[in-house]
Amino acid sequence: MKQIYWILTSVSLLSLTSCSNRPQETKTLQTVKIDTVASADEQAFLQYPGKVKAAQDISLAFRVSGTIQKIYVEDGSRVRHGQLLAELDPTDYQVQLDATEAEYRQIKADAERVMALYKDNGTTPSANDKAVYGLKQITAKYRHHKDQLEYTRLYAPFNGFIQKRLFDAHETIGAGMPVLSMISGGMPEVEINLPAAEYIRRGQFNSYHCTFDVYPGQLYPLKLISITPKANANQLYTVRLQLLADKQPLPSPGMNTMVTIYCDKENSQRLSVPSGAILQKDGKAQVFVYNPSDNKVDCREVTLLRLTGNGRSLISSEELKPGELIVASGVHHIQDGETVRPLTPTTPTNIGGLL
Repeated sequence: MKQIYWILTSVSLLSLTSCSNRPQETKTLQTVKIDTVASADEQAFLQYPGKVKAAQDISLAFRVSGTIQKIYVEDGSRVRHGQLLAELDPTDYQVQLDATEAEYRQIKADAERVMALYKDNGTTPSANDKAVYGLKQITAKYRHHKDQLEYTRLYAPFNGFIQKRLFDAHETIGAGMPVLSMISGGMPEVEINLPAAEYIRRGQFNSYHCTFDVYPGQLYPLKLISITPKANANQLYTVRLQLLADKQPLPSPGMNTMVTIYCDKENSQRLSVPSGAILQKDGKAQVFVYNPSDNKVDCREVTLLRLTGNGRSLISSEELKPGELIVASGVHHIQDGETVRPLTPTTPTNIGGLL
């Protein structure tokens, strides 16, 4: 019996020794990025890429057909309003006008004689009416042929520049076919495309400016011209802005720019958070608040209002306040109440948070 007792005692001691020597398992903490909840008042501007465009960009065409006799401008030529740009061979139109003019003079003389006789009761009302009608017909025909001759000349409709010659001399063209493309030389415009989420806020837009990489440090003020009331195929609304003439050098059409739109401040209960901080689960939106005292996270429900177009989202919440720390990324890998390891912030001597 004593032998059995000592055997059991030895087995128990060996078991305890093996348990005490087993390495303890430690849970790996999730590394997460931390950011700060901001008031929507701090996000009172929008930024969108845009392009400089001429205020007027048109194609010029003759109103009659014919053979081009001469084009007086080259690509890039600066032109003045009313300047002759090109003309068609006017021979056929001149012959037509000369014949109509001779006919017009004859019919006019005959009509005036009949109308004079009618005043003196020397002819019938029917003959007078016929003379008046004939004179109106030939007058309209004469003016039409006179206009057609004038339409063989193409003039600049405003001050600007010739972008491109689309035809050369001696080529035959039809009426309405573009011959020259032209842009205005005045103050250019800037055009941007606005998503629907920001279009509905257009009543809050109060001022605008743009910047150019080729003109570092220069801010160009803008004035709103129009916002299209209908979205394009990509669900974007076109915004046209006028460059104001107080900055030099003046940007040229075709340049890329970045447009900043300043907005009236919104309701202070609205908050701005990184879009990556929002976890959509079971039809609800939530964020994880980080407590630096114990490195634990607390899940709080929020209402997602919209994306703000700068990598952040606008939310509302009665449980969240500006200045609180939240998990900005990695929210799909953590649970409520979990202990996490915050990513070390980037500093000039710790690029990427690696130290």
